[in-house]
Amino acid sequence: MSNTRKAAAKTSATDRMRAARAQAERSDRIRRRVVVGGASAAVLALVAGVAFAVGGSSGSGSADAAASGPLVVPANTGGQDGTVITYGKADAPHTLEIYEDFRCPYCEQLETTTGKAVQQLADDGTYKIEYHLATFLDKNLGGKGSRTALAAAGAALNEGVDKFKQFHDVLYANQPDERTDGFGDVNHLLDLAGQVPGLKTDGFVKAVQDGTYAPWAAKVNEEFDKSDVTGTPTVKLDGKKLDVLTGGKAATPEQFTAMVKQVTG
Repeated sequence: MSNTRKAAAKTSATDRMRAARAQAERSDRIRRRVVVGGASAAVLALVAGVAFAVGGSSGSGSADAAASGPLVVPANTGGQDGTVITYGKADAPHTLEIYEDFRCPYCEQLETTTGKAVQQLADDGTYKIEYHLATFLDKNLGGKGSRTALAAAGAALNEGVDKFKQFHDVLYANQPDERTDGFGDVNHLLDLAGQVPGLKTDGFVKAVQDGTYAPWAAKVNEEFDKSDVTGTPTVKLDGKKLDVLTGGKAATPEQFTAMVKQVTG
């Protein structure tokens, strides 16, 4: 083979390797979304010497049963396609975007540490909150807790934005170990819903049991996948990412408020 042909063959092989690598990176994009600050929940689990055990009963009418059913969008959604959940005053001068997965332990840490301050600034009219929710941890960890919880949150949203926000907070306050997939049990989710006054209407209970909003939950996750977000929680204020996690620890309410003031002036 001539030197020219050898060089061409080598270049072609290199190009194929680059293309294959790029495809592999695209395929791994969603799986890597659990990465927060360079460490994923899966990696942390392996370091700790434990395995993710998918446990818990799905109960009757799980999200799986309705995942391929008709798309029903809850009332009170936002965005062009009904996949954004907005909390706060519509005319607020700023927008806080929060990207979360209900099974994400870092999201739980942020919500239980700083959540009240985040809500207070929305209630005060400093900004409105746009929730972008995901279910990627079901794929990373096994199970269906993320999408079942999100479908139930859709049922809560259908009852009202305030009901969604209260249920959202209850879920994080009672988040099970991510290895147990506790949110995969709709009966457990209904028990937790009992902590939100007035939420457990007949319509809400039926929607959770039937997985009415499971297709919507899948659509919400699809939109999350289209974003440039690579880990949860991710928080942006007017498009500027806020450093809400440092060394794996959530920002304090005071630190979060200072970050907001720095952006809003």
